[in-house]
Amino acid sequence: LKALTFIQGTQAVNAEGVGDADIFAMACKEGHVGIQAFFIRGGQNWGHRAFFPSHVSDVPEDEVLSGFLMQFYEEVPPPKLILLDRVLEERELIEAALGERAERKVAIEVPQRGDRRRLMEQAKRNAEEALDRRNAESTTQNRTLATVAELFDLPGPPNRIEVYDNSHIMGTNMVGAMIVAGPEGFRKGQYRKFNIKRPETAPGDDFAMMREVLERRFQRLETEDPDRTSGEWPDLLLIDGGEGQVSAVYKVMEEMGVHDVPVVGISKGPDRNAGREHFHLPDGRESMLPVNSPVLFYLQRIRDEAHRFAIGAHRAKRAKAAISSPLDEVAGIGPARKKALLMHFGTAKAVRGAALEDLQKAPGVSVAVARTVYDHFHPRG
Repeated sequence: LKALTFIQGTQAVNAEGVGDADIFAMACKEGHVGIQAFFIRGGQNWGHRAFFPSHVSDVPEDEVLSGFLMQFYEEVPPPKLILLDRVLEERELIEAALGERAERKVAIEVPQRGDRRRLMEQAKRNAEEALDRRNAESTTQNRTLATVAELFDLPGPPNRIEVYDNSHIMGTNMVGAMIVAGPEGFRKGQYRKFNIKRPETAPGDDFAMMREVLERRFQRLETEDPDRTSGEWPDLLLIDGGEGQVSAVYKVMEEMGVHDVPVVGISKGPDRNAGREHFHLPDGRESMLPVNSPVLFYLQRIRDEAHRFAIGAHRAKRAKAAISSPLDEVAGIGPARKKALLMHFGTAKAVRGAALEDLQKAPGVSVAVARTVYDHFHPRG
């Protein structure tokens, strides 16, 4: 059933006579790789998906496919049969490794004739078409990023853009959010949320919230990657805010000694009209783009993604706070004892006001636990 989590879409594939099998075909063009997968169960097509491994331009094709298979089946149980479009040098080793994980035999074969061969040919065509589409999209994205670099005086097209936003309601449940975008699109696995927790950060102070987020983010970068070799350092910071926000961010970055990460603010125009955004640079310059500019659409989209992620993080924190209880703060009180106390007294407020002898009468609550609860809510002099 785990394999279903990898299935996206269905198509007309004649899989009769194949039984249970995963089919993989690979296409390679201009240093890029696309792998098409078909998932066949009970002679029926359960779906398909295209994968695009990264950082493979200097890796032999055989190694790319071998590494992909081992990574793919880390979480997904392999079927008894895996069909490939080529013979792998390490086929027997991969079979043995996957068989050990599955606790049964796993065979890797290259189909030569019949339905299996026709399925493989279709998978191969799909891989080539998917890779062509991906490369075309990448070309468009690269043009957009080149224009972003020109617009904001960057040394080159940004490979990593970090977009920051805050979210709170009247200063409560404050969170900061960071999303990451690059030439391939959003890197959702690298999104981060920051619970605002410094005592000096006043509720609702957006400037102080942004200061805390950036200091925590870049102090960690300086600690973990001082030589900037991991690819985690941004080529551009995009801030949801205007001149004041950009000035505050720039000051924070300067205080931390980070002088070479460009900062740009994006603010909505008059009446907060989308399409009339202003772009703010630390030196006070402002610019606008035509309402039909592809670069404007791109910057709006990544700004809106940061806003969406920040709001989602805030709502999750608010929902968690709504179901929290003063009993959560009592040391040694687990879910079972908390439930027993609430069932006996009705509310957390009643537990807090209960006498020691009443706490001792609650089912499942020992004398020691009753004393712990009582002392928590009634600290001694």
